[in-house]
Amino acid sequence: MTRSRTAALLSSLSLWVLVALVGGLAAGAAAQAYGIPGGTGTVALVEGLGQLWLNALRMTIIPLVFSLLVTGIASIADAAATGRLALKAIVVFALLLVGATVYGVLASLGLHAIWPIDPEGGRLLLAGAVSDEAVRQNLGGGGFSAFLTSLAPSNPVRAAADDAILGIVVFAIVFGFATTRLSARLRQPLTVFFEAVSGTMIVIVHWVLRAAPFGVFALSLGVGLRAGLGAAGVLGHYIAIVSLALIGLILLTYVVAVVFGRVAPGRFARAAAPAQVVAFSTQSSLACLPVMVERAIDKLGVSTATAGLVLPLAVAVFRITSTVANLAVCIYVAHLYGIPLTPGVLFAGGVTALAISVGTVGLPGQVSFFASIAPIALAMGLPLEVLPLLLAVEVVPDIFRTIGNVTADLAAARIVEGRDATADPEAASGI
Repeated sequence: MTRSRTAALLSSLSLWVLVALVGGLAAGAAAQAYGIPGGTGTVALVEGLGQLWLNALRMTIIPLVFSLLVTGIASIADAAATGRLALKAIVVFALLLVGATVYGVLASLGLHAIWPIDPEGGRLLLAGAVSDEAVRQNLGGGGFSAFLTSLAPSNPVRAAADDAILGIVVFAIVFGFATTRLSARLRQPLTVFFEAVSGTMIVIVHWVLRAAPFGVFALSLGVGLRAGLGAAGVLGHYIAIVSLALIGLILLTYVVAVVFGRVAPGRFARAAAPAQVVAFSTQSSLACLPVMVERAIDKLGVSTATAGLVLPLAVAVFRITSTVANLAVCIYVAHLYGIPLTPGVLFAGGVTALAISVGTVGLPGQVSFFASIAPIALAMGLPLEVLPLLLAVEVVPDIFRTIGNVTADLAAARIVEGRDATADPEAASGI
């Protein structure tokens, strides 16, 4: 399946998933008011089907994350080895990602402090999503020593079986960097193997996502049955919180471009606007690449050589909104369940979010939603059962994800160009 066909399929699927969410909530609310044929037996069957669909997604997480991290690290190492400019670009990407991760944690915590989740609405949303015993013990319970121990699993296979995702992520990172020390004769078949594994897992995820409308309908029916339509307001609040965190990142990216890229605010805004329009309409950074290259050269004074290397590399390995949006989702889930966000939990989530952002770059939004958020949630000790409901309303945040990515890509290109960037021709001519 080509990338354009995949994007078209997932775009259509997003609409059907949203329809399924609304339909499930409405059908559940109607069943609550008027009864449902078969009674509790029917409810158990429908919820069982929803749980089956969720489990089908969960079974791909460990192999997908591990293989994506190994191949992602290998691709970054190969890019860094190609020359000084590529290495400089990767350093800029890394610094921006770390800064975005810190911002993501602070922004999400601040937004919840200013605008908390309605307790009753949150209770209603969770009423049909998961039972209390499914909530995990988060990382804060074992103290800092337990956190350090979890970084290096004594048995990676058992860690995978126990969903000890942080240890798996660390092991995958070490494994990935170790492969870069092998000779080309040994490294190439190993990398190809993990590329095949990740590709296979993505195919399975696509198959499972084709059934997403049915899975989301089944899960939301249970919520509607127990909560009526009272959970809808919380989903709207979720959209607003995640979108506001992303909008804040976009505005901060302008500041970074002005300060470190030494470009006038108006010039950068004019250069980024056409790429942002394409991002809004396509939700694809790759589709924005041609206009990004054009605007970087013509409007930001970036050389053809720098734009031709940095921007394709950014699309391949750099997605700044990943850590911010994914942490916003996980912090929202923690607040929903009332799970304490200790410094250890937040640090584990931030480290995992940074690592996962490398591996999941380039995946379609619906695929990357589970591939990236589920490992972070597991690392923070959060349940996954509510994620399908959040996936159903991911359409709006995904727009801001893409806009933020292309904005950061252009800022990074200008920063990498540095002092060699040409002056603004419009400013010089007095326009």
